[in-house]
Amino acid sequence: MDDVKRINPLVPMKARVTRIIEETSDVKTFCVSTIGEDGMPAAPFHTGPGQLAMLSLPGVGEAMFSATDAPDHLQISIKKVGLLTEQLHEICEGQTVGIRGPYGNGFDMEAMKGKNVLFIGGGIGLAPVRSVVRYCVDHREDYGNLHLIYGARTYDDLVFKYDLFETWPKVPDFKVSVTVDRGDDNWKGNVGFVPAFIEQLHPSPENTVCILCGPPIMIKFTLGVLDKLGFTPENVITTLEMRMKCGIGKCGRCNIGSCFVCLDGPVFSLAQLKLLPNEY
Repeated sequence: MDDVKRINPLVPMKARVTRIIEETSDVKTFCVSTIGEDGMPAAPFHTGPGQLAMLSLPGVGEAMFSATDAPDHLQISIKKVGLLTEQLHEICEGQTVGIRGPYGNGFDMEAMKGKNVLFIGGGIGLAPVRSVVRYCVDHREDYGNLHLIYGARTYDDLVFKYDLFETWPKVPDFKVSVTVDRGDDNWKGNVGFVPAFIEQLHPSPENTVCILCGPPIMIKFTLGVLDKLGFTPENVITTLEMRMKCGIGKCGRCNIGSCFVCLDGPVFSLAQLKLLPNEY
């Protein structure tokens, strides 16, 4: 059976949830590890920025999520939106889950070398963006100025607060700009939607790649702002969230024309998306 698991990409491996971080009332980050040959926790596999992992709960189901690599585990941030995610939010540290991957093309970090990087995220859309941010921070000398523009509905809905307000602002030449749709007593920063906030901040498109991920309505209006600011379609990169079932281009659940998001994506430039049928 072990040999079958190693050669069959559709068979999950068993892994253990070693830590659960409560990001918001409906978002949790799960740290998932296997046991290495030395008996210590180890990441089930290594993912590049933007790649995906299929997480399963026996007897409930499985789904594809963005994964962030770490030395001894994968981090997968999950928003409670349906049956599987609701059940995942009920599990405890130490519980066994199924994991398979990595899937997808990820972000081309080599092509970004020497360029400034503008990160734009909304809500849980910061999860795939975060993997790119962490890579740029870990390889800081390879990239120019970094700027993250991020927003959520309220302060309580902001994910990864420890990164937003503690870790990333200390990184050299890394500007972090945060906004919320509705202010309250917990929030002293900018109040407003992400597209308007971007226009207000007016980031320069010169030698800059933009990484964009968030709710479809936010992306729609953000693309208009980026076009007005002078960002070209080749330098605007986003991720698609078509429903992926098999992860290896066999089931046809995530195809857009002849393109499979699980194989050819989930990362696409806006220039590439303009060539695809309008099905996403």
